[in-house]
Amino acid sequence: MKISLDQFDKAFENRIRLQIMSVLVANESYDFNSLKELLELTDGNLASHLKALEKEAYMEVQKSFIGRKPNTRYSVTEKGRAAFKKHLQALENLIKQQKN
Repeated sequence: MKISLDQFDKAFENRIRLQIMSVLVANESYDFNSLKELLELTDGNLASHLKALEKEAYMEVQKSFIGRKPNTRYSVTEKGRAAFKKHLQALENLIKQQKN
């Protein structure tokens, strides 16, 4: 049986980007340091994956200050939410096809 990969989003092929989107879809927003701690990533590794998702317009960045410290928060866009949902549906369909 041939499986169509057209429904899968290349942006989510990497497990870290998939994890980031999972966190952002489940939460209103998340800040950089909390994401870094939760996913156990280095600053550079997290930043590169966030940049890739931002380039796709799947998330947006809000920069502010808490006291004198900079704070960067990320939230999922409607485009990102729709793409993530479509990707998850494709994964679910793949699993269902494998069971038959």
